Amino acid sequence: MIIEDGQGVAGMIWANTVDPDELDESVAATAHMFQARVDKVADVRVTVVGEQVFAVRIDNGRLDWRAHYPELTYTLIPCPPAVRQAITSYMRVYDLLFGAFDFALTSDNEWVFLECNPNGQWAWIAEQEHLVADALTDLLQKGHLSS
Repeated sequence: MIIEDGQGVAGMIWANTVDPDELDESVAATAHMFQARVDKVADVRVTVVGEQVFAVRIDNGRLDWRAHYPELTYTLIPCPPAVRQAITSYMRVYDLLFGAFDFALTSDNEWVFLECNPNGQWAWIAEQEHLVADALTDLLQKGHLSS
């Protein structure tokens, strides 16, 4: 959601910690999404193009990395086989050729699924930009993959 700060500067609403005891009937006025807070050490963005999977670890130590782009560091990492299999199933069930999956990474190296953006951004991660661009080019040249 894009908002202005009163002086014409656009901003966003980022994920925040919510104390359930502070919630009241005002939350009924619009849609909200609440989820359990994950004790994480990093985030992972997995970009999927057709059958190609590109995982990037995002480090910055914040609850919501999207609010702190200048502080982020990125590292290409392998996607664990179980996570890759789950992603492949998700893509098949929803008949997707592209998906940007977000995970929280715990200190035990557990990947906690947060969401899939079927039109998610990918070009801001220089470490994978050319890989995803090449995969998209291949997919567009070959057409829809057969199931």
